[in-house]
Amino acid sequence: MGKSITLNVGTGTFVLLGFAALAFLTTQTTSHGLHLGSAPSYEVTAKFDNIGDLKVGAPVSMSGVEIGRVSRIDLDTKEYKAIVHLQLFSRYSEIPTDSDASIYTQGLLGGKFVGITAGGAETYLKNHDRIEFTQSALQLESLIGQFMANFGKSSGSSGSSDSTAAKPDAAPLPAGKQR
Repeated sequence: MGKSITLNVGTGTFVLLGFAALAFLTTQTTSHGLHLGSAPSYEVTAKFDNIGDLKVGAPVSMSGVEIGRVSRIDLDTKEYKAIVHLQLFSRYSEIPTDSDASIYTQGLLGGKFVGITAGGAETYLKNHDRIEFTQSALQLESLIGQFMANFGKSSGSSGSSDSTAAKPDAAPLPAGKQR
């Protein structure tokens, strides 16, 4: 009977640790807390060729500091680009107009966020301005595909130093003859 109790306690502990790990991962991948009241903010937009799986509510950060959130995502039907609306907190109102926006992957689970890198202009972004310089999301699938294609080319094209290989301009020799 002693082994049965030990087995039950061990199994229960393992299940509880599994639920704790699941709860931790859930808090790390969702947006940070409830936003009942909204802080004063202004909106800027940025156009991207590809946003990957960027979602509304994703953080906008600068130097690792959250400065806003993605408020809306639209499609420009003339240029076929994604228009990302960024709601930036008003206390970060001195972002140079020549700053650039990039889409990055956050953590191991791959949540996307927008990172802004400051430019050097002396004028600042205002409400309804657009960030002109953007870099789209890296797609892991296409990177792996390119790597595999390049790997296949390099391993298939490796030169052989085998002296018995036939030369394209040399005529075959009759049996028993050597050069």
